[in-house]
Amino acid sequence: MIRIQTIRIVTIVLLAGLALAFGGTAAAQQGGGGERRRGGAWARKHQVDKLTQKRFDKVALFYSERKWDDADRILDRLRIRSLNSEEKRWYYAWRGYLAAGRLDMKSARDNVILASQETACTQEHLDMYYAQIAQFSLQLSEWDVAIDYFNRWFKVAKEPDSPVTHYLLALAYWQKNDYDAALVPAAKAVDLSTSPNEGWLQLLLAIHLTQKNYVKAIPIYDQLIQNFPKKTYWIQLATLHGALGNYEDSLVPLQLAFTQGYLTEDAEIRRLAELLLFLELPIRSVEVMQSGIDQGTGTLDSKYYELLSNGLIMSREYDQAVGPLTQAAELSEGGSIYLRLAEVHIQRERWEEASEALAKALKKGDLPSPGQAELLMGISYYSRKLPADALRWFNKALKFPETKAEATIWRGHIERELQADAEV
Repeated sequence: MIRIQTIRIVTIVLLAGLALAFGGTAAAQQGGGGERRRGGAWARKHQVDKLTQKRFDKVALFYSERKWDDADRILDRLRIRSLNSEEKRWYYAWRGYLAAGRLDMKSARDNVILASQETACTQEHLDMYYAQIAQFSLQLSEWDVAIDYFNRWFKVAKEPDSPVTHYLLALAYWQKNDYDAALVPAAKAVDLSTSPNEGWLQLLLAIHLTQKNYVKAIPIYDQLIQNFPKKTYWIQLATLHGALGNYEDSLVPLQLAFTQGYLTEDAEIRRLAELLLFLELPIRSVEVMQSGIDQGTGTLDSKYYELLSNGLIMSREYDQAVGPLTQAAELSEGGSIYLRLAEVHIQRERWEEASEALAKALKKGDLPSPGQAELLMGISYYSRKLPADALRWFNKALKFPETKAEATIWRGHIERELQADAEV
């Protein structure tokens, strides 16, 4: 199963554009440029008077020194009703930023909203405020509010093609489980990025996987592996190819991960070895399993030795298979692996060893077909030129439906031989 990594919201407090928002000069606080030269009614609404300006300068100083309480006391001296729109914009903005400094994100967000509602706000101000409101809302897990203000930001932003903002919008939709809506901004964030960003690629990947767009997820895994090579990505890409039935493609990332030393756990070693066997590459499977023994990463239980021996048997290395298969049989609770060991001995024409393995198989029991073990026991004794003993085992094999026909043939053959010998 593909695991989708949980995407955490990092504390993001965008105080970008501080020069615009806080710049401690009179020109900045009074509007600057040609606007500052205006007078009359416009000035009364859109300029900060000198006394208020000095107070805002003190607030800025205390803010830079992280003296939140001192800054708040300065703001407490201001009478909101007597402030014009520009001064209120500054007042609410400062309340918001001081709250953010204390990590009170709700108060921060609500005050910046008030700042953004002042008529003195320019498009530049809204560009900054909407982004901040959206991000404060993300931290409050208020996804709908965040989405609303991100969309407002796109309408007023000087540079709307910000990959960060597209990513954060996608993140808000993701948290709402609105994967269709999240897909477009997530893809755009990746496309607009000048350099690969792991978190953005992870989000786009998670969306595709959640929507079961597995084919589209593959190139994202490729980007992650190329730029952020981690074991998790190699293994998940292999799993994805396997889920699509592309087993040869599934092998590539697993084999590369093994070559680069990423596969350090027993389950990972076995998985690669099993896939190699499935693809009929037994020699490579044996190499992988042997590395687990050499490096101490494999758990040397019955199944581990059995898997190693399976690779050797498929490679027709019967002599080499005996050792691990014997260890597997000894560690196994049932007798099935001893039965397999006997079959290997029969391939090697080591009849006495086959008889010994079959005896152990029958003694341990829990065989899927006891009759098969008894039939092979008869064959091994016959091959050892002990027909009377063989006949006894074939008679036992007659009791099982799955071996009755073959046992009957063997019994008839031995009886004819014994009769011929008696006549001689």
